Amino acid sequence: MRIWIILASLVVSLTILAGCGRPNSPAGRTGASVLPPASEEEYATTRVTDAGHFRVTYRSELDPVSINKIHTWRLHIETADGLPVENATIVISGGMPEHNHGMPTQPQVTANLGDGDYQVEGMKFQMPGWWTVTFVIDDGATQDSVTFNLRLQ
Repeated sequence: MRIWIILASLVVSLTILAGCGRPNSPAGRTGASVLPPASEEEYATTRVTDAGHFRVTYRSELDPVSINKIHTWRLHIETADGLPVENATIVISGGMPEHNHGMPTQPQVTANLGDGDYQVEGMKFQMPGWWTVTFVIDDGATQDSVTFNLRLQ
């Protein structure tokens, strides 16, 4: 009986480890070529959205961002012309593309602070490595998204 318990534990452990090594990512990138960006520019805290409609900046209350601490970000969104984006709907997702898992929390915008600033609560990263955080922004006329890369120690 003891050997069966050991074998079952081994199978469960190997199954969990195999899931962490999958090349599919929560952000939709698939294939064996999912690697963290090499360029430092890809880790900037200000980025232009995919279709170029918005310029987005995040600032974490933790500097540097720490592992296993729930914290808040302030997100600033402006148009390509530099005007603040007010009353946007923002959907947040994130995860570790190399490990094929998402964030341990479900961050949400909890306040529109005005002047294009939004409070994002519930940010948490549970392990070191490459993380992505994607914001889908809808200002009522345009929808666009931006993904930030983080390298956490």
